This record gives sequence, C-alpha cells and structure tokens, in this order.
Amino acid sequence: MSLGTWARDLTLGARFAVTGGRSGLLRTLLTATGVGFGVALLLLAASFPNMLFQREVREAVRAVDGSEQVTSPRPDSFLHLGRPTVYRDQAISGLLLQPEGDAPPVPPGASSFPETGGMLVSPALGELLDSPEGALLKKRLPYEVVGTIGPAGLIGPAELRYVAHVDFLNADNLDGRGTRYGWSVPEEPMNAFLILLVVVACVVLLLPVLVFVATAVRFGGEQRDRRLAALRLIGADTAMTRRIAAGESLASALLGLLVGLGLFAAARQFAGTFTIWDVNAYPADVVPMTGLAVLVLAVVPVASVVVTLFALRGVVIEPLGVVRTSTPRRRRLWWRLLLLAAGTAFLVPLIGDVQISQTSIDSLSVAAGTTLVLVGLTTLLPWLVEAGVKRLRGGPVAWQLAVRRLQLSSGTAARAVSGIVVAATGAIALQMLFQAMETQFTQYSGEDTSRAQIALGFDAGNADDARGKIDRVRRTEGVSGVIGVVESHVWRPGPLKQGEEFSPMVALRVGDCASLGEFATLPSCTDGDVFVFLAHGKQGNPDDAFVTKAVRPGAMVALSDPHPHPSSPKGAKGAPAQWRVPADARTVDSRPDPTGMYEYGVLATPKALAGAVLDDPRAQVMVRLDPAVPDAADLVRNTADAIDPTAWVRTLKDTERDAAFSSVRTGILVGSTLTMLLVAASLLVATLEQLRDRKRLLSSLVAFGTRRSTLSWSVLWQTAVPIVLGLVLAVAGGLGLGVVLLKMGGQQVQDWWGFLPVVGIGLGLIATVTLLSMPVLWRLMRADGLRTE
Repeated sequence: MSLGTWARDLTLGARFAVTGGRSGLLRTLLTATGVGFGVALLLLAASFPNMLFQREVREAVRAVDGSEQVTSPRPDSFLHLGRPTVYRDQAISGLLLQPEGDAPPVPPGASSFPETGGMLVSPALGELLDSPEGALLKKRLPYEVVGTIGPAGLIGPAELRYVAHVDFLNADNLDGRGTRYGWSVPEEPMNAFLILLVVVACVVLLLPVLVFVATAVRFGGEQRDRRLAALRLIGADTAMTRRIAAGESLASALLGLLVGLGLFAAARQFAGTFTIWDVNAYPADVVPMTGLAVLVLAVVPVASVVVTLFALRGVVIEPLGVVRTSTPRRRRLWWRLLLLAAGTAFLVPLIGDVQISQTSIDSLSVAAGTTLVLVGLTTLLPWLVEAGVKRLRGGPVAWQLAVRRLQLSSGTAARAVSGIVVAATGAIALQMLFQAMETQFTQYSGEDTSRAQIALGFDAGNADDARGKIDRVRRTEGVSGVIGVVESHVWRPGPLKQGEEFSPMVALRVGDCASLGEFATLPSCTDGDVFVFLAHGKQGNPDDAFVTKAVRPGAMVALSDPHPHPSSPKGAKGAPAQWRVPADARTVDSRPDPTGMYEYGVLATPKALAGAVLDDPRAQVMVRLDPAVPDAADLVRNTADAIDPTAWVRTLKDTERDAAFSSVRTGILVGSTLTMLLVAASLLVATLEQLRDRKRLLSSLVAFGTRRSTLSWSVLWQTAVPIVLGLVLAVAGGLGLGVVLLKMGGQQVQDWWGFLPVVGIGLGLIATVTLLSMPVLWRLMRADGLRTE
C-alpha cells in the first residue's frame, strides 16, 4: 500500500470530520474537547518538574549567601534575621535586614533598599494586610509598607512574604552577616522508598489521562460506522473505510491537540491564581520539559489512528449495514489475564529488594509492572460488565432500559468508566504506600501538645524583666495557662583545673512551683524551695554525675562566668556574685517538658533567689491556648512580636515529617487532584456523547409515552452499574497491587479499609455526572429529535 493512498484516505476522513454536517461537526468538537483535556493535563504534568525546580531556584536566588564569611562590618554588609510566622494556618516568610554601610545590596525582587522602619511585601501579603481579614496580622508587622516584592524575590505569586529594614539587630539575635544574595545547597538523593512512591505515582496519575484520550477518539463510533457503510455502498472497500475512519479520528485528535495547547496556555496564564496544596507558580515557570512535550504531541495523533484501527478490527462494515448492530460476540478473557500476569511477573521478583538505605531502584521494572497491571484491569472491565449484565432480568422499567442498553453495547459504557478504574486502583495502592511509608518518614517529635501548644523565648535585661515578659504573655487573650521560667546558668567558682578551657556550668531555671513541675517530678513544692534535677536519674547519664558534684546541696556556685573570654563584653568586671545551694535542696529526676526535652541543672523558686543578679537571663514560655478563642495562637504571636521582634516562637507538634517525603506527598496530592478533575470531566463528556448518539431513540421513547423521569433513572443506572462493577474491580486490584508494592520494601499493610474514601469519591462521581447531564438529557427528549435531514 503506497503512502499516497494512505494520505488520500486519511485526508478524506479528515474532510468528513469537519464537513459532515452539524452532527458530524459536533462529534468532532466533542472528541477534540476530550482529547484537549487530556493533552492539557499531560502538558501540565510535563511542566511539574520544571515548576518545582524553578521554585527551588527562586528560593536559592533570594537567600543570603552563606558561603562568604564576613567577620566585620563593611560598606556592603548587612545583618539579617529570618522571621517566618504563621497567620491563621497560612505560612508567612519574613526577612529582617540591617545595613552596616551605605552600599547594601538590594534584596532580590526589590527596586531599592527600604528605609529604616519600612517594609517590602509580596502582592498577596499586601492584599491581606489591606483587607479586614489582615487586621490582626497588621499589628504583628508594625512596619510601614513602602514597596512590593517582585517575582525575583518570591517562589510563587501567592506567597506571603515581607522584607523589613530594622535597627535592633545585634550579635546576640541575628542569623548572620552577609554581603550578597544567592547560593545553592547540594541536593540530597532520595532514598529508595521515595523513588518507589514517585515512580508508582507517575504511572497512576498519567495512565488515566492516556486512557481518557484513547476513549475520546472513539466518541461517535456508531454514527461513524453507519457513514462508513454508506461509503461501502458507493464502492469503497473494507481497508479504505478503515483508513478513512482513522483519518477522521486523526483530524479530531489534531484539533484536540490545538484545543489542549489552548487549554494549557490558558491554565498557564492563570497558574498563579490557583493554589493547590500550598503550591502555585508563575506562568513563566510552567514550561513542559521538551522531551516530554514532544512525546505527548507525537503520541496522541498516533494513538488516535491505532485505537481506531483496533476498534474496527471486530466490526464488519457492509454496504447495507454494520454487524455491530447485532449481538456482539463474547469477549475473551485469557489475553486480559495475560496482561495481569505479565505485570505481576515484573513486580514479584522485586519483593524484598527495596531498602530504605538505597538511593536507586529498578524503576523500569516497577513502572512496566504497574502499567501492565493497571492496563490489564482496564481491559478486564468490559468483560466484567458484559458478564455481570448478561443474566440480569426484570425490575422497574428504568432498570430494564438501562440493563438492555448495557447488554447490547456494554463496551461503550465500560470505556467511559475505565479511567475511574485506573485512577481508583492506583489511588488505593498509593494510599496503602502512603500509610506504610508515613511510619518511616514521620517521627514522633516528643512534644506534648496536650500540655502546651506554643513555645516562646525572649532575651531579658534582668530577672524582673524576664518575669514581666512572662506576665505579658500570661495576660494575652486566648491564653488558658502558662509555663514560664527565667533561664540562666550557674558556674563552678574558683580557678580552672588542669586541661580546662572554661568553667563548667549548669542550667538554672527560676519559676513558680507549677512551672517547675513541668521540668521535673517534684515530691512537694513551696516558694523558697530549690531542687537539683537530673536528666536521666537512675539511668546514670554522665551529665548527672557532673550535676550532683557541681551543684550538690550546700555547694557554692557563681552566678556569672568566673573566667569569661577576653573578647566578651562581660569580662573583667571583678569577682562574680555567688550563691549557695541550700543544704535542704532535694535531688529529683527530670521529666520531659512539653517540648520533649529532658533538662538538667537547678530548679529554684523566686524566693530562693531573691535579690540575686542572674547572668544573661532569658524568659522561656510555653503556652496553653483556649480552644474557645479562634485566634488565640495569632494573639500570642502578636504579643511575642510586641515584646521582642526577635523573639523565637514555635508551634509544638506531636509528629514531624521528613522534608523530602512532604515534598513528594505534596506533588502527588496536586497530581491526584488534577487527575480526579479530569476523570470527572471525562465521565461527563462520555455520558453526554452517549446521550447525543441516542438522541433519536430518546425522542422516540418520549413520543410513545415513556415518562422523562423513567429515562432519567435509566441514565443513572447505565452509569452506576459499570462504575459499581469497576469499583469492585478497582478495590480488588488496588489491594493486590498495594500488597505487592509494600512487600518490595518489607512493609506491612496498615489499614485494609483505606479504600473506602476512594469508593466514596467514585460514588460521588455517579451523582455529580448524572446531575450535570440532566439538562442535556431533557433537551434531547424533545420531539424535534425525530427530525431527519
């Protein structure tokens, strides 16, 4: 067969696709829309690696360069302190700058260095501060907004960020001294578990898109077959009709590529408007990888031709009709099971081969095996639907109409929900992987959020100043309880011993009995008591032996360093003040404080140290919030910033996740959201295409007296039966695939009922698609559907 013949027939099919009257054009546009959705999502998926990379680049570009050690002020040097905060569960990044000369570098994204007391804000933060919702945050950032941070200083258009020029940074409260911005951190390779998760996620998220594209190019199959029968009547042979059909699908696919490019371009322009799982991006960052983009643009047209020729392999098109109008032949099961067996053959040998200490896995085998299993389940669905509805009889009229339609043409309905089967199967397997891997990448922090929810720390001039800051926190609205102590140190007095470079010291904490009881197990406590508390008590920690020797009851200790470094501003002020540990001081065991730390040293109530001058005291505060006050956490943070803009504030958490795992989890959640949106759109488009194909039939039934509510219920059952069977198949396949993937890493199933949310989403799709298709269904049931042109 010459290329000219192929070109001629493909061109003729393309002409039919765009000149086949209103019905043919509508079918072409419907197919192009379906293909366009798939192409757009594939291009977005191909853009995701570059988008994440650009976010990392932007983060590195705006960071202060830490590779250069600057030890003294210079004309271009500046002090800096990172001040991230949280406002109503929204993360806000902040940077405080204090120039040391007259030529400080301008922060990335800014046109000039702000004046003292001035603040540059991101557009999103500026909008928040100007809105009523930002009134509470505005009190926390008492700087004048003098400009906007441009894209060069932000990782995304929706990021909340500020850069302020301050004058209160010093050697004790800064992160460092810098002279320029921009540096990079070597990337750590992901371990094998995360690679396994990424590979499986890529297959699971992209395969439904390809299934939908393959389904979309078969829209309007019954009308196309009738038209091909007419071509046979005027002399076309079977091979020619198939090439013409392929040309028609090719034209629709090419138009779909244009639609997909248009949708991608539109989505790209609005990329910064939407935030999915805390991720958004600038349009310039949403650029598909060249190789993947070329692959998408090449595969879709080729797939349209291959799928069409494959679909026609079992159709006999004769001049007087199409054999498909009779009962289709029974589907074969063996080759569908063969795909599942082949996928299993790829995966089973890898059981036990994935170790968390590894940095690579056999990605090709994992991807191939997972793909074959999912494709095998997809091909198994038409057989399952056919076998499931074959023997159904009786029931209400709506049920009978739906069952009979499925018995005559179950393949169309099965193809419509095949994307759901793939997505649901993959989602169940991914959920099982997530649950197992969270135990590997999520660690208990040791923090106890039942005792405190926020921890704060303040520098203080003296003990009274520290206690005053604790009291200010205690009086804050939304605070139901405070654990507050004044932190300092005590030293061993006297000369240094041989080999010592500094005087040994231990921590000193001064507070009320209730607060001290959070650090150690106290038998009893009244104001005036002193306790020596050990980090591990009977466990015999070496530090405990030092504590019991250095600050034993009755021992004299120094309240400041007796041998300060010569460069210390506190040095050479005479002999340090001393204090004697009371002889009746009791030795007690430490208990983990709300932050999870076992401390050790000296605990003292205020009366025991009345009049003593503590060295470099700090206020340590842990706060219990009143759940009845909605903004309690933000009110506490506002108080902390009002007391000291450099104070550290930390939200306590019971668990903490590995950063790499959190990044992968976020990417998968974003992809899953987009995939489920496409699955919902594909099911809706497929349902509307089936209704349009049956326009004349629906009008005829209404003309003969069938109630419209009966037809509406029949459409619901025609969608529900394949989806229910598909979900049953997805649950079985997803659990089996998940178990195999878990066995690769030696993991156990954490929850056998993790598939229930996925099933719930599938059932929700039935209701949503049926509801959205009702207006079209009622319009198609009008009498003008009987008109013939």
